[in-house]
Amino acid sequence: MSVVKSPLSEQDRKTVGDALQGALVDLVDLSLVAKQVHWTVVGPRFRSVHLQLDEVVASARIHADTVAERSSALGVAPDGRAETVAKTSGIDAVGDGWNKDTGAVQILVNALGAVITRMRERIQVTGDPDPVTQDILIGLTGDLEKHHWMFQAENA
Repeated sequence: MSVVKSPLSEQDRKTVGDALQGALVDLVDLSLVAKQVHWTVVGPRFRSVHLQLDEVVASARIHADTVAERSSALGVAPDGRAETVAKTSGIDAVGDGWNKDTGAVQILVNALGAVITRMRERIQVTGDPDPVTQDILIGLTGDLEKHHWMFQAENA
C-alpha cells in the first residue's frame, strides 16, 4: 500500500523504486564503512585520510537523504534499516581492528568503485521511466566519482 500517489505508472514506479532502494542501501553502507575506517585508520597520513573519510561520510549521508525523500515522493517507502543494508549492500565488509592508511585508502577505493558501478546501472534503468530520478543519480554519482578519484590519488 502506498499513501502517496505516484505520477509514474505501476511498472515505472517499481523500476525506479528498486533503483532508489538500491542506491539508498549502498549510500547508507558507504557512510558506515567510511566512518568505521575513519575511526580505525593509523599511519603517517592519518590526519589527511581521517579528514577525507569524513567528507565521504557527509556526502553519502546527504545523498542518502535525497534518495530516500525522492523514493517517498514517488510513493515508495524507503528502507534504510540495518538488516536491509546488511543483506543488500554491494560493498564488501570491513574487517575489525586497525587499518593502515594505505589499506584504509584501498578500502574506500573499492567501496566507492562498487557503489559507482551500481549507480551507473541505476542511471541507465531510470532514464526512460523517470528522468528526475535519473538526474539525482547522475549528480550523486559525479560526487562519488570525485571522491573515488581523490582516494585513488592517495595511493598513486
